[in-house]
Amino acid sequence: MKRVKLTAIIQKEGRGFVALCPELDIASQGTSKKQARGNLQEAVEGFFETASAAEIKTRLGTERYIENLEVRLA
Repeated sequence: MKRVKLTAIIQKEGRGFVALCPELDIASQGTSKKQARGNLQEAVEGFFETASAAEIKTRLGTERYIENLEVRLA
């Protein structure tokens, strides 16, 4: 079975957490950081189980860059 490394961006929102995989544009949530990550992993695995090869290629083929941005606050 082939494996691929993807990014999980997890942030606190209100009382819960939101998790995003930017490479696939898939998001999930949970009441804890661990749960949000686990739910995201399930969603991503579900995507790979059901998506066509063309859809997977399209989503993984897009260039994305995750960088820090520093701005001045007024």
